[in-house]
Amino acid sequence: MIKPSFVRVIIDRAIHRELDYSVPESLAERVAIGSRVRVPFRDKSGLATVVATLERSEATGIRAIEAIVGEAPVLSEQLLELARWIGAYYCCPIEAVMRSLLPQVIRRAEVSWKKQLFVQPGRKIESEPDWQRELAKLQKRAPRQAELLEAIARLETPVRAADLLRKTSLDNQTLRALVKRGLAELREESVARDPHGDEQFMPTSNLILNSEQALALEEIGQALDAPESARPILLHGVTGSGKTEIYLQAIRATLERGRTAIVLVPEISLTPQTVERFKGRFAEGPDTVAVLHSHLSEGERHDEWHKIHSGRAQIAIGPRSAVFAPLKNLGLIVVDEEHENTYKQEEAPRYHARDVAVVRAKIEKCVVVLGSATPSLESYHNATTGKYRLATLSQRIDEKQMPLMRVVDLRQERRKQKSISILSDKLRAAMADRLEKREQTILFLNRRGFSTSLLCSDCGEASRCPNCSVSLTFHRHVARLSCHLCGHTAAVPKKCPACGKDALIYAGFGTEKVESTVAQIFPKAVVRRMDADSMTRKQAYRETLLSFRSGKIDILVGTQMIAKGLHFPNVTLVGIINADLALHLPDFRAGERTFQLLTQVAGRAGRGETPGEVFVQTYTPFSPSIQFARHHDFAGYFQQELEFRERCDF
Repeated sequence: MIKPSFVRVIIDRAIHRELDYSVPESLAERVAIGSRVRVPFRDKSGLATVVATLERSEATGIRAIEAIVGEAPVLSEQLLELARWIGAYYCCPIEAVMRSLLPQVIRRAEVSWKKQLFVQPGRKIESEPDWQRELAKLQKRAPRQAELLEAIARLETPVRAADLLRKTSLDNQTLRALVKRGLAELREESVARDPHGDEQFMPTSNLILNSEQALALEEIGQALDAPESARPILLHGVTGSGKTEIYLQAIRATLERGRTAIVLVPEISLTPQTVERFKGRFAEGPDTVAVLHSHLSEGERHDEWHKIHSGRAQIAIGPRSAVFAPLKNLGLIVVDEEHENTYKQEEAPRYHARDVAVVRAKIEKCVVVLGSATPSLESYHNATTGKYRLATLSQRIDEKQMPLMRVVDLRQERRKQKSISILSDKLRAAMADRLEKREQTILFLNRRGFSTSLLCSDCGEASRCPNCSVSLTFHRHVARLSCHLCGHTAAVPKKCPACGKDALIYAGFGTEKVESTVAQIFPKAVVRRMDADSMTRKQAYRETLLSFRSGKIDILVGTQMIAKGLHFPNVTLVGIINADLALHLPDFRAGERTFQLLTQVAGRAGRGETPGEVFVQTYTPFSPSIQFARHHDFAGYFQQELEFRERCDF
């Protein structure tokens, strides 16, 4: 191996250029492409990533790197190639891309491994006669020490000192006294901060596949055998058709070939359920599956990332940023619910994780599987034109029926009730019926808050955000107005700020008001809400979903985080409160997203033995998005939407 004389680095600052530094002789053996280094920059020190090693440099005034951060390179050459593609394709500085590739906790290298004290018998009590003799000496003079000594002497392996003291109800001072006498030894060890360390996962085995599933898995297996020439595979399967089982068996086949896998999910709310399925199936080692998402603490993120980087984990699971998981010898990338717009990053670099997954698969020469019940039109078009391979699952597993969808015309409901009602008469009756039968209901409304705006009934002025100029949403549980774009909050005014009159009214409604209304209509039912406002605690997602699965919650109200991927066999009714919310947005994909959302939400019903029913409340019942979703007709919607886009040159 030739020792580099110079390195080219990308500094962790927006300078839009790469810089050359010389390498001191003492560091030449350790520096490599992907290493993190500390370098002099202007009049300060800065952190940087090595992107190339050089024998010579044409630059002038070259300074030497100061230190290497960490033991090994943090980025592979393939990930650096992917970073350059993202920078070029999405027109953003490479420094911004590097911030996405490396979590902040890894870039700054300020968090280290968690250290804990472990206790074991000392050298003075290596045999039973030794500790029995010492025990006899202590029993009269120091009975507490004697009690602790007996517990330590019986240890077969070192245990955490804190656990032993808690178990024996003794204190640290007693332990230190034994250490001083040479009867016990303490040593510091690194322990992993596992976000799922306190959970028990039931091991599962492969399920028997039906003919369509077996055919799809065979197609993935063929691609795994020849990944260099493999095209991306679009797995188009109706809701409840067993796509997850195909992912699990495909990943097992990948691991058997000595390669690793990434699984992308669109929402953090899906991560607990996905982790449970994968940890149960791949239970051979506690470190086989690693999780990456923004709800981890810095310490947990540090440990999970290093678990992947060191090769202890072979499977990485998470939302869009997990596409950059530093797995070596990558063999398979699964993008579940590939159509979801949550895969699109909102700030620079504005990458789309599905497209980045396809490009990374090409760079790493591995297989990518895109799965969805309602594929994006782009992916489905690629499949029909031969750019992607298409695998189809047209039936639910065990021949379960697709849910019956009923469209409720809110125009007629309004004429009957003379006012805007959250629940139509038909939906209310269906919910009452499910409560009697001890079955569960999901209500979906993709709008948070209690009221969508605070209006003055006299002058018509709405309370607006001073930063974004959009209407502020009223949240009753904190009694404040909030902007859902920038996070600005304000107190609720007593009078109209514009005209000064006491004529303020709350207009519109969100999930918080739906939860409140449903609780009033069905006082005996247990009603819970899942949205970004109620799921602020770290464990809130998992706790709510566990309660719902175990039947402790009768009615779950939520936004799009409950719309996809969740499997609850006792849910037999889904109510879509207002199907028009996303339909009339000024976006040519508005109809497609409405169709996808309706199909996905409807798919939560009837996944058990009892057939499911879906009520779609809408003011535009004859919209193609609603009618094609009602008949579960993806092919028909695709054809109609494709013609529309070709005509409009979208």
